Amino acid sequence: MPRLHPAPSLAGSLIASLWLACATTIAHAEPNANVMADIHALAQKEQQPLLDTLRDLVSIETGSGDVEGLNVIAGRVADQLKQLGGEVEILQPTDIYRLDDTPAKIGPAVHATFKGTGTAKIMLIAHMDTVYLRGMLKDQPFRIDGDKAYGLGIADDKQGVALILHTVAMLQKLNFKDYGTLTVLSNSDEEISSPGWRSTITKFASDQDVVFSFEGGGTDGSVRLATSGIGSAYLTVTGKSSHAGARPEGGINALYELAHQLLQMKDLSKPEQGLKLNWTVAKAGTNRNVIPAEATAQADARALKVADFDDLEKALQEKIKNRLLPDSKVELKFEVRRPPLEANDASRRVATYGKTIYQELGMSMNVAEKATGGGTDAAFAALKTKGAVVEGMGLSGFGAHSNDAEYVKLDTIVPRLYLTTRMIMDLSTGKVK
Repeated sequence: MPRLHPAPSLAGSLIASLWLACATTIAHAEPNANVMADIHALAQKEQQPLLDTLRDLVSIETGSGDVEGLNVIAGRVADQLKQLGGEVEILQPTDIYRLDDTPAKIGPAVHATFKGTGTAKIMLIAHMDTVYLRGMLKDQPFRIDGDKAYGLGIADDKQGVALILHTVAMLQKLNFKDYGTLTVLSNSDEEISSPGWRSTITKFASDQDVVFSFEGGGTDGSVRLATSGIGSAYLTVTGKSSHAGARPEGGINALYELAHQLLQMKDLSKPEQGLKLNWTVAKAGTNRNVIPAEATAQADARALKVADFDDLEKALQEKIKNRLLPDSKVELKFEVRRPPLEANDASRRVATYGKTIYQELGMSMNVAEKATGGGTDAAFAALKTKGAVVEGMGLSGFGAHSNDAEYVKLDTIVPRLYLTTRMIMDLSTGKVK
């Protein structure tokens, strides 16, 4: 087991000597104890700069609908990537996949490319937007309390943006350029299912050897090779209004028809294969004494395979043909808000190698191959690539989407910086088989 904790009095001289003597050759040698110790020591030095960046990012309010705030954070991230030597552009969305809740305007994305001397293509993704509304920051500003850093959106996903920035900074300080291209993409609409940037994520990821997505690593630092697909079903029933007391027979009760439809669709879930359909919202009527002319309902759907959504939509469309009230009109719209991410052999190889890197630190890392219900942009990255896609590369934390308890764990910063830097270096030099 290599020694990764040099004495403080020796750390500075070790780093200096390695930078001077080995900077141009570090990528061409098998990792040895000294080189690994150097990377680990550099990760320790990078912790405070990362926290400074995280403080700045958290201090910018970036709800998915807050285009002004999203433009500010995009400029901040772009400037830092430019200082690191990347070819950087702030993109505006042009190919928008309109969903039921897509806002009129969608914020930008930051795209950066670092060109190296090798052939490996590696992509790093994270999102800049949060679920919070403007004005909520005052109740959850950035602060450090014990072994945790708190702040609005800090775990989901500003830690991911900061971790990418400081991984790139570490590679620069190590003078490592043996990758072919290192691509960074940070979008601003993940929390609303990425309607503006899903196609861009898929396009940029399509020719990558590896895509690392920096959503949080959960409470235990796991990485994930599978995420659930997320779908929505929208049911609209049109009937005819009439006086509920004086002439109910003159109406067509849309509420009755909606109830019939929901009851006949209640058993379409297949939990044994990860397919779930749950009707969660329903509305009908305008007045107590009026037969309702319209009724609507919404359902949340989850799946582990793309084909399961196709089969579910066919089943729903078939069900609505059976109506309780023949004169009613029933329409169903189904949206795939986010496809599932499915584990593949390439992702397994990369994640297994990551476990060996964590073992160098005397730590274990769980690799989850089964989705647990959540969905992320990693799924869009995987749609057209044959390469590996690994989710959960971010810091461990808790409280995402809460307004008073969102945090990241400080003791995961150095291990994650070490992991991501080593993974990029070893993938670039052919050590991951």
